[in-house]
Amino acid sequence: MSKYQNEEEVLLNYNSNKYVTPDGYTSDIAVFTIVDDEEKENQKKSSKKNKVLKIMLIQRAKLDAEGEPNIEGGKWALPGGFVQPEETAYQAAERELVEETGVQGIHLQHFGVYDKPGRDRRGWIISNAHYAIVPEFHLKKRKAADDAAQVELFTMEEAFDLELAFDHREIITTALNHIKRDMMQTDIAKEFLPEVFTVSELQQVLLAVYYHTSIASDNFFKKIKNLPFIEKVSRKGEKTQRNSKRPANLYKFVEEEEDEIASKYF
Repeated sequence: MSKYQNEEEVLLNYNSNKYVTPDGYTSDIAVFTIVDDEEKENQKKSSKKNKVLKIMLIQRAKLDAEGEPNIEGGKWALPGGFVQPEETAYQAAERELVEETGVQGIHLQHFGVYDKPGRDRRGWIISNAHYAIVPEFHLKKRKAADDAAQVELFTMEEAFDLELAFDHREIITTALNHIKRDMMQTDIAKEFLPEVFTVSELQQVLLAVYYHTSIASDNFFKKIKNLPFIEKVSRKGEKTQRNSKRPANLYKFVEEEEDEIASKYF
């Protein structure tokens, strides 16, 4: 015969100590931006601006706030922190993003949970991984948190050459795969573009994240102009020369056309 008659009695006698629980619950954020590729700009005379994808990483301080040796001190890591009892992992990621970049209301996407035993020497710590898309001018406000020595932007090649903390190399690799996919299948490219843009500007943003021959070819200019998710906004005779000596038309994204555009690119 059952000891309890209803759920209330079960809850009153529930003993959570019977179960092993994690030692910590965190949110980590891969913060991506796209900037002008200054190295390539210096190597050529063309006025066309090439773009490069960068990620924001923090260098963990050697000592923590109490002056004790910091775990994984000196290594580079994704920004993030522990989830508070009154918030979700997503809300924690939003809070950490504001604290470390000074911006909010930007594109933030959850993409995975990392809980492999031994991933953190402090104990069984589960991390929720997110990626964020932040225009470069916002990241000028970036600042090192209490447990960080500095915060910098790196190209993906530079990032993978660093000594990375915890399992952040794996998280960054997965985040990169997600942003490549989403750049081709959604309209997140607009996060890196002005409200109105040229076809060349859109092409450079896409190439910074994902190189594909159909995007790099001259045919891209012909294809993109016929796609339903962007529209021409230039009036007759109105063009821009901000990225080229040759006048170019201006376009914008059509808000109602946001889903699954990969098949229209290729």
